[in-house]
Amino acid sequence: MPEEISFVPGIYRLEKQKGREHQFHAAVTDATGRIIYAVGNPTRVTLARSAAKPAQALAVLETGALEKFDFDEADLALMCASHSSEDRHLARARAMLAKIDLQEENLRCGGHAALSESVNRAWIKRDWTPTAIANNCSGKHAGMLAGAKALGAPPAEYHCINHPLQQQVTHAVEELAGLPSDRVQWAIDGCNLPAPALPLQNLASIYARIANAANAAPTDHQSPRAQALACIFRAMAGHPELVGGDGRFCTALMRAFEGVLIGKVGADGCYAIGVRASGYTQQLGISGALGIAVKIEDGNRGVLYAVAVEILRQLQIATPAQLQSLEAFHQPVIRNTAGVVTGHTSHQFQISSV
Repeated sequence: MPEEISFVPGIYRLEKQKGREHQFHAAVTDATGRIIYAVGNPTRVTLARSAAKPAQALAVLETGALEKFDFDEADLALMCASHSSEDRHLARARAMLAKIDLQEENLRCGGHAALSESVNRAWIKRDWTPTAIANNCSGKHAGMLAGAKALGAPPAEYHCINHPLQQQVTHAVEELAGLPSDRVQWAIDGCNLPAPALPLQNLASIYARIANAANAAPTDHQSPRAQALACIFRAMAGHPELVGGDGRFCTALMRAFEGVLIGKVGADGCYAIGVRASGYTQQLGISGALGIAVKIEDGNRGVLYAVAVEILRQLQIATPAQLQSLEAFHQPVIRNTAGVVTGHTSHQFQISSV
């Protein structure tokens, strides 16, 4: 009989009253998909949700849509975003639709409350009900509409899994993950588009490959795909305010690291990071870029962000100054409604080499 392997999830503890524990899994890989470090089960199959957006954006780039419709890197950043529905996000999404001669009515996502409390308060004061353009995924939808038009396919059903554009997305994600089609499962996400479920190891390797492409010198000969991946990295790292928004973790993380990495959240406790090659990664025994993928079992977003920063700290990728700038996410203070501190957090795990 084959040897049975038992994985013990990592523990993040919230000390409040009697305390509460959150279990998670994480994988750290190189660009080939080799697992370098792990916590818990690095092969746990995880619905990537919005953490898959950079990989999905690759398929849109490969249709030629950016050149055809004069999209720039800021537009590409919004395609990878779970934005806060700030005015700048909505304005750019509308401008993207205008470039492809389509309207908000063509979006197949619905409206929802903003991910930003301040934006929600402003909407309430204006008595404005959010529509599809305010969906945090509206940039991805606008990009996919552009991809459908670039393919010469009808835009009306761009969100359906059997649409030519979604078939291209499916193939691009599977190839980037290094998985055969029967190893990637697809489900309809909250924004009404297909999203992949795949092992954490492969999600991490996707981000490692994106970061690896960004390491190439301008004089290096790169394949069209590698050039597209480098473009995705530049777009996200260069426009972090469009990937998230004011006060959002993705934005704060990429600002703190100033082009060293990209990071993207996925709903229900999924996060992925791609780190460019540097002296720090070489010290870990990785010759190129590395990728990190995390899944919190109970989906707690605050815990997710704290764990992501702690992994960067344990890998010695984050400097003291960077950790200081991310302290509110790394070591969140628990307060009650009167502002009294009622709890603190602690990381009860150690990332291990594999």
